[in-house]
Amino acid sequence: MNLTLRTGTPDDAPELGRICYEAFAAISSKHNFPRDFPNAEVATGLTSFLLGHPEFHSVVAEREGRILGSNFLDERSPIAGVGPITVDPGAQDRGVGRRLMSAVLDRAAERGYAGVRLVQAGYHTRSLSLYVSLGFQVREPLANMQGEVPRVTIPGRSVRAALAADLEACNRVCQRVHGHHRSGDVRDAIAAGTATVVEHDGRITGYATSLSFFGHAVGETDDDVKALIGAASSFDGPGILVPARSPLFAWCLSQGLRTVQTLTLMSVGLYSEPRGAFLPSILY
Repeated sequence: MNLTLRTGTPDDAPELGRICYEAFAAISSKHNFPRDFPNAEVATGLTSFLLGHPEFHSVVAEREGRILGSNFLDERSPIAGVGPITVDPGAQDRGVGRRLMSAVLDRAAERGYAGVRLVQAGYHTRSLSLYVSLGFQVREPLANMQGEVPRVTIPGRSVRAALAADLEACNRVCQRVHGHHRSGDVRDAIAAGTATVVEHDGRITGYATSLSFFGHAVGETDDDVKALIGAASSFDGPGILVPARSPLFAWCLSQGLRTVQTLTLMSVGLYSEPRGAFLPSILY
């Protein structure tokens, strides 16, 4: 297919939002899974935010002036995150997705990112094969979990709203657990008022940008992340992502949360096995 790739603009938001909604709706309905976006307006809102954010790079695929899909690269931290990648249902299986993925990987290489990561829907076998063929490695099975927030407190842990002055402490926790920081994500979440921190023995031992599909959490121990989960007001969107190999998964089940779907954390480049507890976002 003859494709033109270009950077997205705010004017693209309505069409990219429509495609984003319809693409995710088509694949999830085909496999009888809940939709990632309840309607096109929510998808357009996300797309508009990404197009307007100076640290998200966008790629739009066109053919003869018609937009066929898009992809985004989160450039806020040393590790870049991919997504959402969406292709119009009428243009799928024609190489558009591969071109969009190759474009953001080329961008990450040009910008010198230590690694690139994404989260892939477990039921979407074609995307799994595509990403592996482009060099991604499977790193972690994830369970998307939803339900009533378990109103539990963890002895010795206290949770509060994160402040701008907490940024460096949050970065140290992430660096300790993952080998890199996610300062850009945390900074945005603090500014938005969604970030929380957990304290133990007078110091910050974990944080969450939000307890949601698009938020991530990091803790020195499982108890730190349990405290963050227990203090959440709700699990926004489709829910939280829990590493299925972690004891946190069994704990969440014991607290009444249910598994909605499974996903896969994948990476290219730098990756260190986590040395602590974490909940990834839908980006990574």
